[in-house]
Amino acid sequence: MSDLTLLHNPKCSTSRAALETIEGEGVEADVVQYLKEPLDEAALRELIGKLEDEPTALVRRDSFFKEQGLTDADVASVDQVVTVLVEHPRLMQRPVIVKGDRAIIGRPKDRVAPFVAGGS
Repeated sequence: MSDLTLLHNPKCSTSRAALETIEGEGVEADVVQYLKEPLDEAALRELIGKLEDEPTALVRRDSFFKEQGLTDADVASVDQVVTVLVEHPRLMQRPVIVKGDRAIIGRPKDRVAPFVAGGS
């Protein structure tokens, strides 16, 4: 098991770029395709506890978000974020990189290399 985990969507160019950055740094990572292996409530709460970004940032505000009738008010609290992401894993922002007790959303792309290398 690696010290680094990438919550990855291979269809996302930003997620693929994060994987390339991690590999370019020579770091081994556990790659979890979260759409094939969705996080359960406990895993999401653990992730949010490590996240350096605001919990609400973990939810994508795309057309699917709007199609579900969701608004920012529906993902304002940790409990709401967890509920929405358990029900709709595809709304999880990507990529997410977890290193030890810290995690970031890998957007913009230039956040990934410093985080992987040990900074923030």
